[in-house]
Amino acid sequence: MRIGVDAGGTFTDFIVLHGDGRLETFKLRSNPGNPAQVILEGIARAAGRSKPEVVHGSTVATNALLERKGVRTAFVTTAGFEDLLEIGRQNRAQLYNLTPPPRRLLAPPELCFGVTERTLQDGSIASKPQNLKRLMRELRRAKVRSVAVCLLNSYRNPDNERAVAEALEGPWYLSASCDISPEFREFERASTTVINAYIGPLMDAYLADLASKSALKISIMQSNGGVLSTSQARKEAVRTVLSGPAGGVIGARTAAAASGFHRILGFDMGGTSTDVCLVDGEPQETTETYIDGMPIRVPMLDIHTVGAGGGSIARVDRGGLLRVGPESAGAAPGPACYGTGDQPTVTDAHVVLGRLETLLGGSMTLDRDRAAAAVERVGRESGLSLSEAAAGILRVANANMESAIRVVSVERGHDPRDFALVAFGGSGGLHACEIAGELGISTVIAPEHAGVLSALGMLAADKIRDYSAGCPGQADFERSFRILAKRARADLRGAILERSADLRYLGQSYEIRVPWNRDHPALPFHAAHQRAYGYATPEREVEVVTLRVRARIPVKKPEFRACLTRTRAVPRRRVYIGGAWADIPVYGRDAFGNRRRPGPALVLDYGSTVVVPPGWWAKLDAAGNLILVREGNPGR
Repeated sequence: MRIGVDAGGTFTDFIVLHGDGRLETFKLRSNPGNPAQVILEGIARAAGRSKPEVVHGSTVATNALLERKGVRTAFVTTAGFEDLLEIGRQNRAQLYNLTPPPRRLLAPPELCFGVTERTLQDGSIASKPQNLKRLMRELRRAKVRSVAVCLLNSYRNPDNERAVAEALEGPWYLSASCDISPEFREFERASTTVINAYIGPLMDAYLADLASKSALKISIMQSNGGVLSTSQARKEAVRTVLSGPAGGVIGARTAAAASGFHRILGFDMGGTSTDVCLVDGEPQETTETYIDGMPIRVPMLDIHTVGAGGGSIARVDRGGLLRVGPESAGAAPGPACYGTGDQPTVTDAHVVLGRLETLLGGSMTLDRDRAAAAVERVGRESGLSLSEAAAGILRVANANMESAIRVVSVERGHDPRDFALVAFGGSGGLHACEIAGELGISTVIAPEHAGVLSALGMLAADKIRDYSAGCPGQADFERSFRILAKRARADLRGAILERSADLRYLGQSYEIRVPWNRDHPALPFHAAHQRAYGYATPEREVEVVTLRVRARIPVKKPEFRACLTRTRAVPRRRVYIGGAWADIPVYGRDAFGNRRRPGPALVLDYGSTVVVPPGWWAKLDAAGNLILVREGNPGR
């Protein structure tokens, strides 16, 4: 037995893969104050007395970073560079704001310390570290719980940095950049190391507690779409900051591939946020992303997140405009229709419009009167009727999510019309067709286990470890690759090794990651540059900046197959759809059948609801996926 667990902001999702290939799913309300309790409860419910393997998507690191609830962290660097974190790149995120708010530093200036040492650009040691005992005393007086060490040019030669790290071993959590992100660019490398030190102790304590109470083999989903051992996640927590969304990308790719779709846009709408991604055969990756304005330089799936989920709160701003999110009602108190909150949310709008009556397969009843009272306040402030206010909330939420999809498609050089939209998460199917219509997308896929697809993706994720080495100006690339490969084989025995590199035209500021071509490294780079920027200049000199090795151990993927029953009598429900109220059929997914059925209609599942608008038709395929196609398009 294997269990996938995705701890979300509103619900914690569980999917159980039994030995005979059966998949079982369920959800429990999340407990932000004690997420481990909910996870242990769900594992006990699923496993009984057996001892399954558990793959867990954790939000501990993400939440600690976003909410600034990490530990007191010191930053140790080369003397003279103590202000590195504060200076940053001096990029202006708000170009026309003359008084931008100051950056909130994880390691404030009084906790930034310098070490007298120097490693030169070519990796040679000009001077070794000095006065480390005095630094040790200063750290003790500062009462820090974590220390991040990042010395100048340590990506070329880590000897000085390792000497400092060994000397500073103490009663704190310690992170060295040569272990976390041994790559070119001091600020990004320092930022990544400090983030790891800031959230690491919390992740370490959380996983230790979870392991001691469950006595199970637990692996952690990491941001690059692979699974990481618990012991490694405790040391490199920064690799888990997109843990849950990465599971969704793998789940979407796996489910879509079962129906023959390999070019997809993933659309994961949960209770708090929406995550979007692009898969063109393989998920798109990036080696640098920003979380709350802070760069993180480790391999990650290219995922864009917006604060638009089922729990996103609607309001009318001072200018009289309707806004939705990014604030969320979360799990507590939740949307008004849950019976505990009173803020109008996207979920409340769906309840008012008749699209939702219950959740979790009917086990959770929603309070329509309470939802209507909340949405009505928005209507009064904006001069709209109840139905118009609810529909307006959905249109604004859709616009936010359409913009996010354009970021990962149009802004990356891809036409969204060439892809199918995979809708999942608890709310994805409610919005997918309307968003697809605005983007010109003709096909939407609603997987069978859409409500828990991120958890399913964790069961489908391979075991992966990434290794890198900065090498600007270096000539012997094969030697560096051999060193990285030796480390990879020691950590993951029997793994398949994949080589890649970050390249750029000489004089450029940023690189493109491409597969490594030993004889002609520049060939794949020119093609990638043409695709990303619309031009390539093969006559220009190309520089190799970072070498990368990925170790992968494939796992057996869950099988997808439709579970059909004989069509029963189809009830009808009064729903606001297509700009008017109408009585439309309501199908259960298992009774939908593989016959093509026109919209408007609702298709209900345990963890999700799919809206089939007018002008669309839908059918269930052999993999259990609901395929929706706009009329006038050939589709599948």
